[in-house]
Amino acid sequence: MISEKAEEIIKYHEATKHHYDRYARSAGYMDWQNQPNPFRSYVGAPALPLPLLNNDPAAAHRDLYERKNNPPQPVTIETLAGFLELSLGLSAWKAAAGSRWSLRINPSSGNLHPTEAHLILPPLGSNQSGGVYHYNAFGHLLEKRAQVPAGLWQRMMSHFGAGGFLIGISSIFWRESWKYGERAFRYCNHDAGHALACISFSANLFGWKVTCLNSLSDKAIDAIQGFDKVRFRKLEEEHADFLCLVHPPVSFHIPRDLPDQIISEFADLIFVGEPDPLSKTGVNWEIIYQTARQTRKPATAEIKVKLENRKLPADEPARLSAAQIIRNRRSATDFDRKGSITRSQFLNMLDKTRPRIDCAPFDAELIEASTHLLLFVHNVAGIAAGLYFFCRRDNDLDEIKRLSRPDFLWEPVETDFSLYLLERGNYRQQAMMVSCHQDIAGSSAFSLGMIAKFKDIVTAAPYRYRHLFWETGMIGQVLYLEAEACGVRGTGIGCFFDDAVHEIMGFSDNQYQSLYHFTVGKPLEDPRLTTYPPYHHLSKR
Repeated sequence: MISEKAEEIIKYHEATKHHYDRYARSAGYMDWQNQPNPFRSYVGAPALPLPLLNNDPAAAHRDLYERKNNPPQPVTIETLAGFLELSLGLSAWKAAAGSRWSLRINPSSGNLHPTEAHLILPPLGSNQSGGVYHYNAFGHLLEKRAQVPAGLWQRMMSHFGAGGFLIGISSIFWRESWKYGERAFRYCNHDAGHALACISFSANLFGWKVTCLNSLSDKAIDAIQGFDKVRFRKLEEEHADFLCLVHPPVSFHIPRDLPDQIISEFADLIFVGEPDPLSKTGVNWEIIYQTARQTRKPATAEIKVKLENRKLPADEPARLSAAQIIRNRRSATDFDRKGSITRSQFLNMLDKTRPRIDCAPFDAELIEASTHLLLFVHNVAGIAAGLYFFCRRDNDLDEIKRLSRPDFLWEPVETDFSLYLLERGNYRQQAMMVSCHQDIAGSSAFSLGMIAKFKDIVTAAPYRYRHLFWETGMIGQVLYLEAEACGVRGTGIGCFFDDAVHEIMGFSDNQYQSLYHFTVGKPLEDPRLTTYPPYHHLSKR
């Protein structure tokens, strides 16, 4: 028997599908005068400016994932600032035709950035007590919203048994729904997943590990971050996504919860600062907020995620360091149809998306691998053009085969590697068609749809609807960075015709659903754009 919550969530998912003859509901035009500010500030909260990195961590491409070459750094104002700069900070400014806009390390649908970050930090030097802070990416500064007593901090760290700090991600749905309407709830959760991967990769460069506190309820996270005390403007509320412990790697188990007493002590803190208005007026897409209520996470037992004990593939040495790969990440807007990647680059990209023990970003232990890749291969040297399927968890393979078209080949591409050729042929046109007729899906080296195990997961635990989108965002971030490491570029695609993708696979129900698309290829740069350094506006600070 399906619960009312699960039923409502599935209704939302069906209602927000794009179809060839009908797109999901949105405003249908760009109300530029009412565009939400992509940067939030808590007015009245004391500001702590953060230093910018003088030198990036001396980590190589492979060190994004592995930890053996990244010795743990102490948590200081400098290392914390570097961690935020390389995870949620700005990466550049672009300008053209009198307009200027910023780009960030963490990507966002439409560059609208619904994602905010709040940190619970220990004392940072003799002049700074521990506290709850909001990260202001525009100013690269922390806004102190509450002071955390030393005793509370010590009890919390004693519970975890390790040093470190907490970071939480939240979403402002209005920033995305301004452009994308009802489908924006999906995109906000994509962005949260990208942010989680960015946090995990950046933490790794400082010798830290990220662990999701996957037992906590959203209500508890609200209390810890003071959201229940903030006077948000209507439709500009921050909705808690997840809270993570950032800590040195340890050999013992880190609890994924917090005792009720500690949560109560956070609830009693005095929070200061008023979030500044983001736009003049908002448009209430009620189906988004109804779905947000249905997907609120209750307190649960710890989610124990099984990770593979599998070595990373042997890469060709990348010309860029890990930090350069992070900083250079961009979303391509056009591709050279003749651009290609090698067979080994392609296979290694896919392999990096598999969760591994002691390997960022998936060892944050958010969710069991539940998403697989339907691939449209256009121009990969040594791989025949055609339709392929990459299974990220082998336990799902038999079920996927049973639900798919009976005429698929399912030919293994490599021994002991879960990539299968389904059908040979030129899929450029079909890839473009199902991705809302966007040329970037067909002019790249390859594109893909992320196919998630859906009905059983949402029915068993409705809150995990968001987790599925977070997982796809994490996969997308791996593909972004791997593309940069290979000298090409990626682009996330949120607009696609959902059921048209399912028809390609032969799916007749919602056991599996396509949740996110992605494309990788040789980019064509726009010569009209001028690029400026990310923090040139702070040069006088």
